[in-house]
Amino acid sequence: MDTTDTPDEMSDTGEEPPAFDSWESPGELLKGGPTRERLLDVVLQVREPTKVSVIAERADCDTETARDYLAWFTEMGIVRELSGRPVRYERNDSYLRWRRVERIRQQYSEIEIVERLKETVDAAEAYRERFGVASPDEVSLADERHEESVEERWEAVSTWKTLEERAALLDAARRDELSGGRAGSINA
Repeated sequence: MDTTDTPDEMSDTGEEPPAFDSWESPGELLKGGPTRERLLDVVLQVREPTKVSVIAERADCDTETARDYLAWFTEMGIVRELSGRPVRYERNDSYLRWRRVERIRQQYSEIEIVERLKETVDAAEAYRERFGVASPDEVSLADERHEESVEERWEAVSTWKTLEERAALLDAARRDELSGGRAGSINA
C-alpha cells in the first residue's frame, strides 16, 4: 500500500470533507477586533521606523484613525514619533522593558524576586562554565572541537541569552529601577 491509499479498516462514512475554501483566512479573523487593539498589536511588532500608512494598512484601519491612536501611544510612551517627511513611528523598547519589570513586581514578592534571580544567575553561571566564556555572544556555533551539534549549541546559547535577559529584568525589579520605587507605593 502506498501512502495515498486508504487503509482497509477505514470505512467510507459517506461524509464530505470540510469545505476549506469557505473558511475565513486567519487574517480575516484578526480584522474583527477593536481598532485600538489592532493598532497596538501592529506597533508592538514594528521593528524599524514605519510610516503611518503602513501601520494603518497592517491594522486594517484608515490613516487618520491610525494617526490619532499613534499620537496617543506616543503620549503613553509605547511608541516614539520620528519627525520628518513622512512621519514614522517605532516601538519604544524601554517602555516594554518597564512593563515587564512592573509585571514581575506585581506577580512576585520581593523575596520571590530575589529567589528567582538567584536561580536564574546560577543557571546562567552553569552555561559560562560549560562554554568557558563570559557571555553567550562569545560562543562560536561553528567550533568543531565540541561534541555537540550546531543545533544543540544554538539551543544552549539561546537559553543562556534568555537567562541573561531574565536576570536583568529580575535585578531591575529587585532594585526598584525604572519606576522610582515599588509599584503602588505613595509618597504622602
